[in-house]
Amino acid sequence: MGDVKFIWNRLWIWVRNILIFFFVSSILAVIAFKWVPVYRTPLMYIRCIEQYIDGKDPKIKHQWVDMNQISRHMPAAVISSEDSHFLEHNGFDEKAILQARLVALKGGKERGASSISQQTAKNVFLWQGHSWVRKGLEAYFTFLIEKIWGKERIMEVYLNSIEMGDGIYGVQACANENFHKTAGELTQKDAALIAATLPNPLVYDSANPSKYMEKRRKAIIAGMNYMRANKIDPEWGIDPATVKSNATPQVEKKSSKNNKKSKKKKR
Repeated sequence: MGDVKFIWNRLWIWVRNILIFFFVSSILAVIAFKWVPVYRTPLMYIRCIEQYIDGKDPKIKHQWVDMNQISRHMPAAVISSEDSHFLEHNGFDEKAILQARLVALKGGKERGASSISQQTAKNVFLWQGHSWVRKGLEAYFTFLIEKIWGKERIMEVYLNSIEMGDGIYGVQACANENFHKTAGELTQKDAALIAATLPNPLVYDSANPSKYMEKRRKAIIAGMNYMRANKIDPEWGIDPATVKSNATPQVEKKSSKNNKKSKKKKR
């Protein structure tokens, strides 16, 4: 009897220490990522393994950019597409979750109801899957980032970490690869098209949009316009027109220097 009690005590101490370590380390990680850029996520490495298994060369195309280097159309586009109540809820869109559950109970196709906050928590700290363990951890990390990061930081990390194509992560890499622009130069139509791929970025390609994607883009733009008309658009980021106008003088300066050099050569 004494041996059994001793084993249970040792087991409890072991479990307790693991739990303490998990809670302390997870909170410290969330605090750190409030300021530290997220350069790599578990999903990036998981996709690399999947690519290797499929006989492909593993690739990660990603470049972190601050919110002030991202087009202000991009946050509005993903809110319109993925989480229309992002600015209002505490991390969980209860209405969307309830509606998705009712559809599933009635035998309809189960659809995702994860908020942008939940997706961000999953992308940065966890793995893909539908197990109750992962869902529970997702809820825990969602609660933490909502309390510690706030909405703008959640959006900044989301736009930098979300999968936007095969081996493409974040808005800067997507803008470079598919639009030959920077994240700050994306127009409203560009942003809406990128947002249209997010339900399944490995199937939908913003570089080669299908008729279905064009239809979704129009719906997303309508949502963005509605948000602006009702003054619920956060307008984080920068105006693409400003980026282009700032870039023009630099091009002119370079060209004028080249002209001077050519004149000197002629002499």
